[in-house]
Amino acid sequence: MSAALVAGLLAGYGIAVPVGAVATYLVVLTARTGLRIGAYAALGVATADGLYALIAVLGGSRLIPVIQPIAVPLRWVSVAVLLGLALHIGFTGIRNFRDSAKADVKEPVAIGPLRAYVSLLGITLLNPTTVVYFAALVLGSEEMASATGAEHVVFVVAAFVASASWQLFLAGGGAVLGRALTGRRGRLVTALASSALITVLGVRLLW
Repeated sequence: MSAALVAGLLAGYGIAVPVGAVATYLVVLTARTGLRIGAYAALGVATADGLYALIAVLGGSRLIPVIQPIAVPLRWVSVAVLLGLALHIGFTGIRNFRDSAKADVKEPVAIGPLRAYVSLLGITLLNPTTVVYFAALVLGSEEMASATGAEHVVFVVAAFVASASWQLFLAGGGAVLGRALTGRRGRLVTALASSALITVLGVRLLW
């Protein structure tokens, strides 16, 4: 049981810690909307990781042949979504900068908790690499290959907890960033910087 717990934690952190486009968007979203919205978004990402961990322990070796034919289309969809987010963030930042030229007002919240959760869940599920990653870990581990149903549950829960803790940590960083950059120019700079970064990270998915 402890081996499954450790394996799940390591797997969860392994897929969550590398900061990519989704993590960048999570930080930016939290900075612009607050910690409450960011926490829901973070749990959306973690839920996707947990679902893929569950699929991996249930499907095993049957997963990879199914995913490989649709991996490229899913990657293109993921890139399109991320580029759309980048454009939206950039144009919104410019528009708000112009609209607030006469008064430095706080930007209103444009997204609710449920929408934040569902949108980040959907974006993360578009990445087929995650389920291949978990499947490879399950198939490549002698302990997990011979694990019981209870140990599989422990593995999935541990992977979810690890991912959730890291995503919430990123959201907390976004909340601090939001408090530090609440000015009119600060919001414009962070919007343009995040738009450019998400664009680069999204395009990198093609390679």
